[in-house]
Amino acid sequence: MRMRMLHNGTVTRLQRACSFLILCVAAAHAQRFVIMGDRTGSVQPGVFEQVWREVAAEKPAFVLTVGDSIEGLDDATAAAQWAEVRRIMRPYAAIPLYLTPGNHDIWSAASEALFRKNASREPHYSFDQGAAHFTVLDNSRSEEFSDAEMDFLEADLKANAARPVKFIVSHRPSWILSVALRNASFPLHKLARQYGVKYVIAGHVHQMMRFDLDGIEYLSMPSAGGHLRASGEYKAGWFFGYTVVQMEGTSAAFTIHELHAPKGQGRVTALKDWGMLGLK
Repeated sequence: MRMRMLHNGTVTRLQRACSFLILCVAAAHAQRFVIMGDRTGSVQPGVFEQVWREVAAEKPAFVLTVGDSIEGLDDATAAAQWAEVRRIMRPYAAIPLYLTPGNHDIWSAASEALFRKNASREPHYSFDQGAAHFTVLDNSRSEEFSDAEMDFLEADLKANAARPVKFIVSHRPSWILSVALRNASFPLHKLARQYGVKYVIAGHVHQMMRFDLDGIEYLSMPSAGGHLRASGEYKAGWFFGYTVVQMEGTSAAFTIHELHAPKGQGRVTALKDWGMLGLK
């Protein structure tokens, strides 16, 4: 009887240990991060500050931007503008930040050097977070992806072919016309399809839009401070906000958050609620 009780106790302890291990593994594979749209392009006062306050409340593992951190376009004032951005973000320095270069961030050799200094990264780079791999491309000075960017993308995707979830991020949505016209033959899409990329993300337009081509989600992010070209047209994707991505293993769930008052109404939608013409 005593042996049986000892055996049962050992089994119970093993079951508890296994359950704890399973929970730990699940927690390790669950991750929340935020994608933040353009701060500039006729920056609107107070919006970026409110975005960061609301984003910090989400307790993200990291924040990824889609470019245009400064108003830029002037070598003489760029350093001071980066200093202002750092001042705004100083209270949130504990949150890892990945910057994408936008056309307001890089326009010259001097501005590229400033981006490298403030981003602590090259204009194009890649990184891993949990099960996900992110390739950040630089199309800050061109409407299209250069041959060098495409070579970098192909080499990076090939080297990370085994990663289960892949994101491609750039500032300009250089893909938007081809995707809208259902053209599946353009080079970026062929690489994305070949290497199992699930999400292609950009900014620049300041408008929330979602496209699907061959099962790949192409997303344009809402503004995080850049002016709205059609102010008040929420259903058309014109609003200030940010996107929360909840990773569970190899699954990513996107929620699109409009800012609360005074810069918005706090509406929250799922990614599936959006299409190329705005809210469905």
